[in-house]
Amino acid sequence: MAGHEFILGGARSGKSRLAEARAAAWLAAPGHQALLIATAQAGDAEMTARISRHRADRAQRLPALQTLELATSTGDKEALCAALVGHAAPQRLLVVDCLTLWLTQQALPLHGPQAPSVQVQAACERLLQVLRGLPGPTVLVSNEIGLGVLPLGRETRQFVDALGWLHQGVAAACERVTLVVAGCELRLKGSAT
Repeated sequence: MAGHEFILGGARSGKSRLAEARAAAWLAAPGHQALLIATAQAGDAEMTARISRHRADRAQRLPALQTLELATSTGDKEALCAALVGHAAPQRLLVVDCLTLWLTQQALPLHGPQAPSVQVQAACERLLQVLRGLPGPTVLVSNEIGLGVLPLGRETRQFVDALGWLHQGVAAACERVTLVVAGCELRLKGSAT
């Protein structure tokens, strides 16, 4: 595996497991490292429990996969870009899980007002710029939420639009794009890994 891959899917589609499988395959080669950059923030007790469960499950399935939790490490809006730049290397696979939560935090921070769409767009453009310049491979995971009905609320429609534009930009910057449905992967762009 070389270059970047974008993995999209619905909730509980198997997209994170596929990203972990990519990391496991990468780690099988001598001298390779892998780092998962987790973007979730615990805003309530249920999310705190979910994050803990994911952390424990990942450690059991793939102990060699290191994890950096952005929400607990820095909490700043540039944290993902800084983590990508700071940890990228030709022999290190970076796995970002997930862009949906990252964009949610850009647009609707837990502590503070909703961000203006121009600010959200600038954050997305910065992420795409960083992605294009990384010296090592990256797997980015995100939820495909644009296949359903158009949401009624203005803020929700703006978020769906922003995520759709981000997905298009990430897909253009990646050599491979994979859609996951019911645990099955469908290659949308690029050759098999």
